[in-house]
Amino acid sequence: MHTLIAEGLRKRYGDLFALDGFDLHVPAGVIHGLLGPNGAGKTTAVKALTTLIDISDGRASVAGFDVRTQAAQVRRRIGLIGQNAAVDEVLGGRQNLIMFGRLYGLTRAEATSRADELLAVFGLTEAAGRAVSTYSGGMRRRLDIAAGLILTPAVLFLDEPTTGLDPRARNEVWNSIREVAGRGTTVLLTTQYLDEADQLASQISVMNHGKIIAEGTPDALKRQVGGDRVTVTVGLRDSLDAVVRALPGGSAVDAETRTVTVALPGTSLAGVVRALDEIDVVPEDLQLRRPTLDEVFLTLTEKETVR
Repeated sequence: MHTLIAEGLRKRYGDLFALDGFDLHVPAGVIHGLLGPNGAGKTTAVKALTTLIDISDGRASVAGFDVRTQAAQVRRRIGLIGQNAAVDEVLGGRQNLIMFGRLYGLTRAEATSRADELLAVFGLTEAAGRAVSTYSGGMRRRLDIAAGLILTPAVLFLDEPTTGLDPRARNEVWNSIREVAGRGTTVLLTTQYLDEADQLASQISVMNHGKIIAEGTPDALKRQVGGDRVTVTVGLRDSLDAVVRALPGGSAVDAETRTVTVALPGTSLAGVVRALDEIDVVPEDLQLRRPTLDEVFLTLTEKETVR
């Protein structure tokens, strides 16, 4: 079953289409990454799916409810975490969550119980009584995500959730997102951090100019820009020509770093080692690596720009 469905969405502002035939199908209980450069339409897509803006054309549903004709039902089943924290920095963590619970219509007892549960889930119990102004960036973001889960939404929308956070805080937030998905909530994650999508998302959609231009698992997308590569680092630049001649296929040479890179499966790692042994070259380093999502992203968006 697909929790999120968008088909042919268009959103027009004057002569500009922020969404131009946007399609998306996200099954229940997964983390789905939505990637794209600035201006690609990611935030517009999130606003459309969360009923914050109306669409000019197309159809979309969230948790089985139409975003245009059943907006109230959609809102009751989603959580939305934007780029800026929504929590009150003067209040404590528990006070914030109780406040959100009351705003959602829970009784004080229900709101307090839910607040304590979420504080425990996100590792914030010990800091529950402290003012949020004393929290680290990662703690604030985790509290923000907890606030979006007061009513256990079917879908949680995360729009650039780790912007401005340091690596430690980002890891804290990543763990929280995994916890959310592990409890059955579908997560739509928009991000410009390619490693974030690689770490979290089981499926990724890449968008540009208001529409999806590629989608698949992270591994499948990486295969679109080529297979694995072996990079050989030699001790002497004089050895580079001999290494290039010994290795089959289109080798890339970087004299500055004394490296030769060859694509697989044009050869195998064992074949590279044998070829080097035959010419009596002992490499300083030998690395096998896959294409990165950064390379996928750049390749796909550059193709769109050329078109």
